[in-house]
Amino acid sequence: MCAGTGTITAIGLFMTIDAPEILAPAGDEDCFLAALAAGADAVYLGLKHFSARMEAENFGIGQLARMLELAHAHNRRIYVAINSLIKPGEIESAWRLTCRLVAQAPVDGLIIQDPAMLVIARQAGFTGHIALSTLANVCNATELARLAALGVNRVILPRELDIDEMRQLGEACPQDLELECFVHGALCYCVSGRCYWSSYMGGRSGLRGRCAQPCRRLYARGASKKGQGSAKRYFACQDLQLAGVARALLSVPHLASWKIEGRKKGPHYVFHTVTAYRMLRDLGEDASARGAALSLLEVALGRPGVRARFLPQNFRQPMAPDGQTSSGRLAGVVRPNPAGGCVLKPHFQLLPQDYLRIGVEDERWHATMSVGQVVPKGGTLALKIPRHKTPPAGTRVFLIDRREPELRKLIGEWRQKLEKIPPIHVRDVDVKFRMPKPAQPCARPDMVVRRNPVGGRGALPRGSMAGLWLSARSAAISRTLYARTAFWLPPVVWPEGEKGFSKMLHDLWRGGARHFVLNSPWQRAFFPDRLPEDADLVAGPFCNLANAAAIIQMAAMDFSAAFASPELSGDDMRELAASSPIPMGAVLYGAWPVGLSRFGLLGLNVDEPFQSPRNELFYARNHSGTYWIYPGWKLDIRAMRQELQAAGFSFFAILDEQAPRSVPEKARPGLFNWEGRLL
Repeated sequence: MCAGTGTITAIGLFMTIDAPEILAPAGDEDCFLAALAAGADAVYLGLKHFSARMEAENFGIGQLARMLELAHAHNRRIYVAINSLIKPGEIESAWRLTCRLVAQAPVDGLIIQDPAMLVIARQAGFTGHIALSTLANVCNATELARLAALGVNRVILPRELDIDEMRQLGEACPQDLELECFVHGALCYCVSGRCYWSSYMGGRSGLRGRCAQPCRRLYARGASKKGQGSAKRYFACQDLQLAGVARALLSVPHLASWKIEGRKKGPHYVFHTVTAYRMLRDLGEDASARGAALSLLEVALGRPGVRARFLPQNFRQPMAPDGQTSSGRLAGVVRPNPAGGCVLKPHFQLLPQDYLRIGVEDERWHATMSVGQVVPKGGTLALKIPRHKTPPAGTRVFLIDRREPELRKLIGEWRQKLEKIPPIHVRDVDVKFRMPKPAQPCARPDMVVRRNPVGGRGALPRGSMAGLWLSARSAAISRTLYARTAFWLPPVVWPEGEKGFSKMLHDLWRGGARHFVLNSPWQRAFFPDRLPEDADLVAGPFCNLANAAAIIQMAAMDFSAAFASPELSGDDMRELAASSPIPMGAVLYGAWPVGLSRFGLLGLNVDEPFQSPRNELFYARNHSGTYWIYPGWKLDIRAMRQELQAAGFSFFAILDEQAPRSVPEKARPGLFNWEGRLL
């Protein structure tokens, strides 16, 4: 197979019985058929709603039912990603969608992030496989322990883990739980499920599948406008590519799936990556097969590849501030045309239906176009670009999708099989989701949360409780303070810190501490199965709780109260408090991060300001190996306190963390999405 010449040859299936599945992405029907043609064992895709890739074309239930019949006829599986954050008013829609799947398109599995889907799937009678998305953020062995009891069958591991950590989780994995890992595709700078950058800056939530990718944009060092001319893409990551080391994953216990990212990519990418990783899995000991697989990936139209943290002894930063982090294969650069307009002289032959991108997404001249005819290497292609987007000479042009004749033929053959399946009539569901009675507001103390047990500014407000981010320093406070201190667990606990973290919790618990704010629902596994009556576990704001069904699951896990996700609008917050079965809290003010990362910094320093082209200031801090990216202004909805209390909120938190002196605080509203609409 050679994409450069457009030659594609179908390769037969050669999977061994115990080998992990090759799991392919599909954002549209052509990609789904390309995955089947390439021999994917399973395909994951999204529906028209509740997908974390809402900008993909996605699928309807009737269309999915036919695809499922085709997949099962060829011993393939389909997993549906209902992995979006569900807002308060969307529970019934998510319920009806799940019921229609159960009745009319019983897929092999669901991929979820919102705990609400555990409750909804149970009530709907879903009997398939349930996988927790990377957005659900299960990061360590302890958190795996009780997931099967919640109805989880598989955990999709974070991309930030190295092979030793994956093996550690595999060895600790319960017998009735599977693991899945990404082997190829886009990397985000921030940890999945711990990124609010796009949402904080404009309401386009990554947890809702609407990320505007602010991490891939230009940022300048310093707080003055003078640095804008030297701006770089400090947080733009290359693609994960584990091709050369993927066979090391075969030694990880319970690892059942190799996943390829790319539900927004085209069928060319899907076909080439699936074929390559099948060859690496099944024929990887053969040098010629490895070479052929690597050649396929070189022309698969992704970004440049990197192993990132996969090899612990050879960590490679995935960011490339000075390099190419744009997807696609570089086809050439824009040249002026003496006759007017601009042209491209491609580095390789272009084929009809090739799809080009001129520039990158945050450049004002960014545009896309389709090629209408064969253009030889070094030939001339007139670029059809709107006048207001005319790019300067030297702007790079990328091939981002290719429909070579051989691939179109293979897809066509599979399409004929699909079209033989008769249309399936989709019926609506009129059964209502069973909601519990909402809780009555109760008096709970507010929390002022600090990093340093002796830091902060002044005494606590009257009636408030001290909140401390859990660390070796905060865990060493006097036992006499335990009764009036709430220990806040970090949003991410990596395997390298798991043992020390677990010991701190054990010592605090044994010493009588009972007030804890957990910032991942799965951190419940660090505490005893049966809690004493004086235990007070609160689901924290980083649990991303946004609807009453998710709170039902928290109550079933013995949480006594929960924070609403700060991403929600004011209307959503009021609706959530009115329907929650346990007392609700909200973050009123403080340093809310736009994202957390394990990849560190490249070209920037902690506590050093950096700014966007719109002069928005940010800074980074390192807390126990996780880098927190903060905006230069605070989240601030203090003026809405009485309104929230009237809606049913019982308690509030202030995150008392001061910006470095080098970062001048901007006089800017910190309403997050309060007045907007979370997309």
